[in-house]
Amino acid sequence: MNTYTHPSSNIYKSAQIGEGTRIGAFVEVGHKVKIGKNCRIGCGAFIPENVIIEDNVFIGPHTVFTNDKNPPSNGKWREEPPTIVKEGATIGANSTILPNITLGNNCKIGAGSVVTKNIPNNEIWMGVPAKINLYTIDKNRE
Repeated sequence: MNTYTHPSSNIYKSAQIGEGTRIGAFVEVGHKVKIGKNCRIGCGAFIPENVIIEDNVFIGPHTVFTNDKNPPSNGKWREEPPTIVKEGATIGANSTILPNITLGNNCKIGAGSVVTKNIPNNEIWMGVPAKINLYTIDKNRE
C-alpha cells in the first residue's frame, strides 16, 4: 500500500513519513516529526515537533499532541525528551496528549481523553485525565 497525504494537510519537509501511512485532511505534521509505517492519521490531527510515532499506529480525528509543558518557554521544550507513541497504539478522536510521555505498545486511548502520563503496553485508558480502564485489569488477570 502506498503512502497517501490529503492535499489539504500541512506536512513540514523535515518530517519523516513511513511507507503505507495515510494522512487525512487538514492534518498538521511539524518539523522533524517521525511517523512510522502503515499508520493512519485522522483528519484535523495536530502533531508538532518532538513527537515520534512508531509503526501501525492509529490516531483518531482531531487528536492534538502538545510539546510545551510551560508555555511560552521560548523553545526550551526542545531540550525535553520526545513524546513517543509505540507500535500498534490506538488513540481515539479528540484526544489530547501532553508532552514528554510514552504511549506503550498496543495501548488504547479512549475518545476525548487527556493523557497526562506514560501509558503501559496493552492497557486501555480513558477520561480526563486519562486513567486505566478496569476492563484492562480484569482482562489481564484471565
